[in-house]
Amino acid sequence: MTQIGRPEIPISGNDADRGRHGPDGDHVARAAQQAAARIGTVVEDVFTVLRELRDVTAARIREAGGRALVSGDLAALRPALLGYLGGLIAGVGFIAAPGLLSDAHWFLEWWQEHPSGVPARLERDLDPAGSAFYDYTHWAWYAEPYAGAERTICGPYVDYLCTDEYSLTLSVPVTVAGAFAGVAAADVFVRRFEGAVAPVLRAVPAPAFIVNAAGRVIASNTARWLGGSVFRGEPGFAVHPCGELPLSLVAAQ
Repeated sequence: MTQIGRPEIPISGNDADRGRHGPDGDHVARAAQQAAARIGTVVEDVFTVLRELRDVTAARIREAGGRALVSGDLAALRPALLGYLGGLIAGVGFIAAPGLLSDAHWFLEWWQEHPSGVPARLERDLDPAGSAFYDYTHWAWYAEPYAGAERTICGPYVDYLCTDEYSLTLSVPVTVAGAFAGVAAADVFVRRFEGAVAPVLRAVPAPAFIVNAAGRVIASNTARWLGGSVFRGEPGFAVHPCGELPLSLVAAQ
């Protein structure tokens, strides 16, 4: 999944100078803080799903009772995965740590929406000898949970390997008896995320935008800060964390 920023059409069409002669700074700050909290709630809803998937997956692994786990054991996850699709979530699944399964050194149980309306299982070349071998372990949505991150948000990036959509991937680690077993993850199309947070951003009476931990803009109410651009800090802007998430709302003061 190569991460490439792209110019986005601003979701509200507000002018970059919005708020220059508008409400006072305290009012803007309060509105921005409220918006950051609401955005955090939107994202936390996805993580709630992932925590449930994490727990279901861990329980399924424990049910093996110490015998060699096989890919068929994870087939029981499919009804839950299909139920999670919809709303913000366009793809969801469990990605196994290499060697977890005895019959598939590399494995992912991943389902995603399909234009036909029937969910489709993602099929990738997981044979290390194959020319298109998909080594998922070096992608941040896997590597960061493996390194100990409790919640990871990757993107925005163009997902060339799965959907060709501008996307975010959210993930959490799955552990069993203290050992890392893999990750539970979900894909969220940026266009859907924009739609969900557009009313929140419009309620901020000043230029405002959402950034990831690296400062890349995900959604915005101003043409000055397009989706995919990078905010490195600038005078006249305040950063408001979205709870404990690796996301922030940046708003003009």
